[in-house]
Amino acid sequence: MIINPGTSRLHAATISIADPGPLVDFLGPGDAAFLRGREGFVAIGELLRFETDSICLAEEWWAELIDTIENESEMPGRFGTGPLAYGTFCFDPGNTRLPSVLIVPEIIIGRRGGQAWLTCIGYDRVHLRLPHRQPPPAAPTRLEFSQGSLGETDWMAAVRQMTERIKAGEASKVVVARDIVAHSDAAIDPRWPLRRLLTNYGDCWNYLMAGLVGSTPEMLVRRENGLISSRVLAGTVPRVEGVDETQQAARLIASTKDHTEHRYAVESVVAALGPFLAAMHVPEAPYVLALPNLLHLATDICGTGLAHHSTLALANAAHPSAAVCGAPTEVARRLIAEHERLDRGRFAGPIGWVDSQGDGEWALALRCGQLDADEPRRMRLYAGAGVVAESIPHAELVETDVKFAPMRAALRPTG
Repeated sequence: MIINPGTSRLHAATISIADPGPLVDFLGPGDAAFLRGREGFVAIGELLRFETDSICLAEEWWAELIDTIENESEMPGRFGTGPLAYGTFCFDPGNTRLPSVLIVPEIIIGRRGGQAWLTCIGYDRVHLRLPHRQPPPAAPTRLEFSQGSLGETDWMAAVRQMTERIKAGEASKVVVARDIVAHSDAAIDPRWPLRRLLTNYGDCWNYLMAGLVGSTPEMLVRRENGLISSRVLAGTVPRVEGVDETQQAARLIASTKDHTEHRYAVESVVAALGPFLAAMHVPEAPYVLALPNLLHLATDICGTGLAHHSTLALANAAHPSAAVCGAPTEVARRLIAEHERLDRGRFAGPIGWVDSQGDGEWALALRCGQLDADEPRRMRLYAGAGVVAESIPHAELVETDVKFAPMRAALRPTG
């Protein structure tokens, strides 16, 4: 039993609880979640918020804050338990109107490895009570989709221009993103698409933070008790109904273009994380990751940490990888700003959490939509495609359409 006498200091208390059932049932409209299947957490309420344009500054803020928290736990040292901060960081802070944000919640309900827990954080006395379940969210009504910053023809022209710049030797790969806008006649509740994504893409990391909701298959960096891992995805083909998955996978594995794109992404992550690792394992060849709508070339990198670097420091080093930016990084970033004509905001940036030990998970915010804070009846959806010299603009357009599909389907009413 945890005893908290009540003082003016910041306190956190964690207890083991019986399985609470679906964690999303506890989410209110402004709350947060980071879930993969039945595992992960929901975060309720907001105790502290740090807005920034720098992951480094966020790491410093969290390190200073955690030293002031009096932490009591029935589950000391267990991954993901105790006080944590969740956040979502912008792809390119210099080219967006949105801030990056790191948030400390009041209540965390988590489950991992069949064990559930409750963490409460606050000043004075911490009351360890499971909150009430919330009424289920309503589906968007009269849903429509419209073109975003660039129409399809103009976006394909931008891809064509990018291939010309790549052929001229300016870069090896550049990821070009596009957006579409979802409109409803009432405010969109982001908990609705989150629930649908959990059902349809449960093996991905499903998230809702600061109005950004999505389902990503790509883990930028994860740290647990000194073990560091990263899942790199690049090289994609849509799944075609009626075509055998084995045949589609064989076509992807045989694609020189997709292997080239994937190699750049793996090399960028290896180079970024290498200085932080005492040992690293990088498979010689990628495997095929099958999702309901896509097949990806995937490589799982793992290693042991060289020193005590928090997962925020690792995310800062690894972002942006060639999987979401390009290679070389700074050249690709400049070409994106020049040709894409899109404010990516938090799309393709790190999204996840860090705990009091520096462990945590930072995925890439892909297959997502950002709720418009000024007009909550509107949500902007994002998708991108890796462009190399051999890229065909229409094929890249088709790839982005397939990547929009999870969010488009998740926003629609069931039935």
